Amino acid sequence: MIPHQAGLRHLTAQSGGRALPLMALYPTDTPAQPQHFGPYTMEVAVNAPVCAGRYPVVLISHGNNGSPLTHRDTATHLARHGFVVLLPEHVGNSRSDPSLENTIERLRVRPQQVHDAFEALQRDAELGEHADPHWRAIVGHSIGACTALTAAGGVPVNTRFDTPLEAPRRLEVTHTPGLRALVLLAPAAGWFMPPASLDQVAVPVLLLRGAADTVTPAFHADIIRHGLPAGASLTEVVVPGAGHFSFQTPFPPALVSPAFAPAHDPPGFDRAAYHPQLNAQIAAFLEPRRHVPG
Repeated sequence: MIPHQAGLRHLTAQSGGRALPLMALYPTDTPAQPQHFGPYTMEVAVNAPVCAGRYPVVLISHGNNGSPLTHRDTATHLARHGFVVLLPEHVGNSRSDPSLENTIERLRVRPQQVHDAFEALQRDAELGEHADPHWRAIVGHSIGACTALTAAGGVPVNTRFDTPLEAPRRLEVTHTPGLRALVLLAPAAGWFMPPASLDQVAVPVLLLRGAADTVTPAFHADIIRHGLPAGASLTEVVVPGAGHFSFQTPFPPALVSPAFAPAHDPPGFDRAAYHPQLNAQIAAFLEPRRHVPG
């Protein structure tokens, strides 16, 4: 039995002098209805009252030039199970604004936007009192996983792909207080190759990667596994047959075309059948940690 329905409110955070579009999902008892957001549909109750209580907060950081709606089923699942979920659309590195693609600036901007999204939630008149500022987690896909690791204390280094004419150097980045856990989906981790880049990441990590991922193959997980500090809590799961985009919600038929790689999986992999398992696994990983005293 699902404990709650999923409510939804639109928020706007200010980050770096620009507006950051932000959806917030949360537990409600108001019946959800199908709502359309462009080509995507979510079962949510728009602007419904929040169930009484204070809830842990999970932010989902989408991939390079992506959309937060590509993780909509994970977001609604978590909201129904007692989490407030933030879905920022990363300005400068999203489908609607790719202006920072392949720049080192996106490595700085993304974690700043994560921090500012959490703070905007706390200031919101309707949701702020229901969001626990001392219990925060991040789910990140691909470069969103890099964003999550940075927010949790990682220090990325620019690579020859970002700045071919500049020597690698540690970047000044924003960290987020109150983080309790990270979920990394098909993580892109090349920016953490130098020693000590992940020394300050001290929260439990769930890492899921596809056995057939050709975009961020196994060496990215190796960087994280060997880079986290001694004694760090890392749960790594290799999903048989899954590709890089298999962790995104199945796309609506209107977006499925041969030229659109994110809508496709390696032969034989059933994304629609896998996603209930994925969402349950993420919720189960986060659930015990919400009760750990701060």
